[in-house]
Amino acid sequence: MTIKNRAGAKTPEGYRMINRGAGRGEVFLYGPIGMDFWGDGISAKVFADDLKKLGNVTTIDVRINSEGGDVFDGKAMYTLLNDHAAKIIVHIDGLAASAASFIAMAGDEIEIAEGAFVMIHDCTGGCMGRAEDMRSYANLLDAANGSVVDVYVARTGNDATTIKKMMKDETWLNGKEAVAAKFADRMVANLKVAASAVKRPEMFKNLPVSLRPNRNAAEAMMAGLRK
Repeated sequence: MTIKNRAGAKTPEGYRMINRGAGRGEVFLYGPIGMDFWGDGISAKVFADDLKKLGNVTTIDVRINSEGGDVFDGKAMYTLLNDHAAKIIVHIDGLAASAASFIAMAGDEIEIAEGAFVMIHDCTGGCMGRAEDMRSYANLLDAANGSVVDVYVARTGNDATTIKKMMKDETWLNGKEAVAAKFADRMVANLKVAASAVKRPEMFKNLPVSLRPNRNAAEAMMAGLRK
């Protein structure tokens, strides 16, 4: 979960919000949360506006395949879903990492595909300035971490000490492990989702081997084209 605040985010192709009729809405969060370094991402403002446009729905299916992103946009999306009158059913189709993982905690029900993953870790970020600026930013990170810990504790029932250690260690949970750790309520059959298409594996220190193949194959192909 990186902390940054940039304007002018472009909506990624993997994001959409649809009214399916009969009181049911569907949300696809397939992309960065907030704006990433390249200017792509799902902003909380766009998310809030689209949620209003869904109208009077009684159930919302939220489908997630995201590496995460901005902690504040993610927290805002979590709050919007958590406060919504509709029943929220979260489907972790491929990856709910970082900020996307605590958005998932807004689900009244959370299901995860067998081959999908949840990842939680400490908030990260950077700043420039004087020593007092650095200390102030460290305090901001601590506060953000505390807020995220509260979300995980409230939804999973795990104690804060356990959650803090999981975040510090950058913990990856597959479908079975996520259910066992209470980050999901049930495991379902895999969808045809490219869960292994992690765009920036260098961002993570404990990225599971199963999430690397597509990336490695793509890099090998590009290397061959450059010869």
